[in-house]
Amino acid sequence: MKRLRGRTWFVLLFTLLLLAGTLVLVWQYFTQGREWASFSANSHLFTKGRIATGAITDRNGVLLYDGPSGDYAEDKTTRTATLHAVGDQYGNIATGAKLLFKQYMAAYNPVTGTGSEGNTVALTIDAELNAAALRALDGRNGTVAVYNYNTGEILCMVSAPTFDPYDSQQVLEAVNAGDTRYNGVYLNHFFSAAFTPGSTFKLVTTAAALDKLNSAADFSFTCTGSLELEGGTITCPSVHGAQDLSDALANSCNCAFAQLAVELGGETLLRYTKDAGLLDSVEMNGIFSAKGSFTPSSNPSELGWSGVGQYTNLVNPCSELVFLGCIAGEGSAKTPTLLKSVTTSLGLPGAFLSTGDSSIAYKPSTCRMLKQMMRRNVTDHYGQEQFGTLPVCAKSGTAEVGPDVSPHAWFVGFVDDPAHPYAFVVLVENGGWGSSVAGSVAAEVLTQLCRED
Repeated sequence: MKRLRGRTWFVLLFTLLLLAGTLVLVWQYFTQGREWASFSANSHLFTKGRIATGAITDRNGVLLYDGPSGDYAEDKTTRTATLHAVGDQYGNIATGAKLLFKQYMAAYNPVTGTGSEGNTVALTIDAELNAAALRALDGRNGTVAVYNYNTGEILCMVSAPTFDPYDSQQVLEAVNAGDTRYNGVYLNHFFSAAFTPGSTFKLVTTAAALDKLNSAADFSFTCTGSLELEGGTITCPSVHGAQDLSDALANSCNCAFAQLAVELGGETLLRYTKDAGLLDSVEMNGIFSAKGSFTPSSNPSELGWSGVGQYTNLVNPCSELVFLGCIAGEGSAKTPTLLKSVTTSLGLPGAFLSTGDSSIAYKPSTCRMLKQMMRRNVTDHYGQEQFGTLPVCAKSGTAEVGPDVSPHAWFVGFVDDPAHPYAFVVLVENGGWGSSVAGSVAAEVLTQLCRED
């Protein structure tokens, strides 16, 4: 009897384990089956490593890539401008939709499996806007990005250097031969790289100062063109004279912000950098952006340059874009996404999509003050006329990146308007002066975007 009871318990335990394993397998089949089916060795979907099903379009239905034929957009500028959003012929661009969304391009359901006709994946980007951004870069390297901070949709994402995807073989050979024209060509500079932020980082220093002061007027500083600190000298391009905090940001006064950095301390600036999300990755459609960095040096001169946005500071453009969206949203915004919709050959939804939320640990009142000050930057210094009637809030940056090379030119900000809720980042690598070089690119892209609206 004991032996029979033991065998009964063994059979019962084995049955329960078998049932549990079956349930786990069924669960994984329904939740991960699409990813299993889109494995690159599946000959039903891939031909020589190229996905041979489905299509990729922009938000307006402009064809960017056709799986069965392997064809890209008809217009060369469109192909080149959307390369890093779509992907090259050989899969060397890790952030391209051909790799990111291959599971959605496949016509798959857990009952019938894969089908011969793929799905249409619509990206959030506007092909014409990307082409306009590439023309505005005018052959220079860098990145231009615009997103709707209320919906998370990335409308523009251009990375340069770039190339026509039909030239993938020639470019691959040039890269392997060490052709410097294509340095970093497979890297999405918006998502997978980090750069010295220059004076755009003064937004972080300003936020810390606003929380430590009762108002912007409580800070006063007289700029003589240079500031002596232990360990070195901080310099300004010009003499700014007497200023409060709002004046200092509008003038982008290095000396004032270096003094603020020393008064605030390295740990405080480190905390505000982290609270801005600039040290963390942004997750977008399953991939993670590059992280930024900030070193709270105990050397006053090094710390002063950190508060200005130099020293070892690094910022990823995607993280910067989310930070700006959160300032516009007074603490929160939608997380960026490239995926707008998935549609089957029957015109039905092929996937249920959602967009997450992002936030920064800044008080709403601090964000409102930053908005006011950034708005003044445009009206008093950058020139409102280039943006028409758009209420643009912005900060420029001219980031020194080494001797004998031109600085990186930055222009970042957002439109403070419910009808045009757009945040933007423009970086022209080794482009020169931020407000004039990157600012003109931003003006051209925003003008076209809002004209389309």
